[in-house]
Amino acid sequence: MVGMAAPAVLDVAPWDDFRAAACGALEALHERLGWDVWVVTRVVDDRQVVLHAHPPDVIRAGTWLPWADTFCRAMVTGEAPRAATVTAAVPAFAKRMSGPVARIAAYIGVPLVGPDGELFGTLCAWGFRARPRSAARDLHLVETVARLLSTLISLGMTPSDPPVAPRA
Repeated sequence: MVGMAAPAVLDVAPWDDFRAAACGALEALHERLGWDVWVVTRVVDDRQVVLHAHPPDVIRAGTWLPWADTFCRAMVTGEAPRAATVTAAVPAFAKRMSGPVARIAAYIGVPLVGPDGELFGTLCAWGFRARPRSAARDLHLVETVARLLSTLISLGMTPSDPPVAPRA
């Protein structure tokens, strides 16, 4: 059976594009780690735009926030940690807890990086209730998945421009 995939391996065949890979990663993280919503975002000018989300009915692709107001910016700049099981206990997150992000009680996120080390966006999750401290152990897996998505981006498998949607 050389050159032809056996049925036993088709369930792990490569995804066709970045969208499929990102959505598959988000679904797997949601199933394995929980958290209320997982997103892949892209930073475009002064906005953070949601490219993909799981579950998809929690936040729509194309939804955006001003980059300066996001938890992800605080994480990327080093003002806040990559994992916060109680966001209100982290000063950099607590000061951003108004408007649409006010419901975020727990956060985990990792930068997505392009080929020259430039920031592309983020892979992150939100909890609408505080998470147990043990949830911080999820960070290593999230970093690994982010690195895999960054590898795809660096190899040129990038998503198309995000759709335009209303601000969150």
